[in-house]
Amino acid sequence: MTYLARVDITLKPAVNDPQGNTIRDALHSLGFGDVGSVRAGKYMEIRLEAPDKKKAGARVSEMCKKLLANPVIEDFRVEIEEANG
Repeated sequence: MTYLARVDITLKPAVNDPQGNTIRDALHSLGFGDVGSVRAGKYMEIRLEAPDKKKAGARVSEMCKKLLANPVIEDFRVEIEEANG
């Protein structure tokens, strides 16, 4: 079965986010002064073959722990669904 994994990777709350701060400052300069903070992250879509949804989720979590996310400073969230086509 083919699955689609949607992966969100974000900095842990205690980690400084210079990219987010730069985006916030740019938004302020464009007239969006009501923006209090911005946290930047990464989003990925991964298609993979697996016997079931649970195993697909476990494989993608393993990918995140080994390569896609830095476990010291980043958290990740994985959503799995059957892929169309």
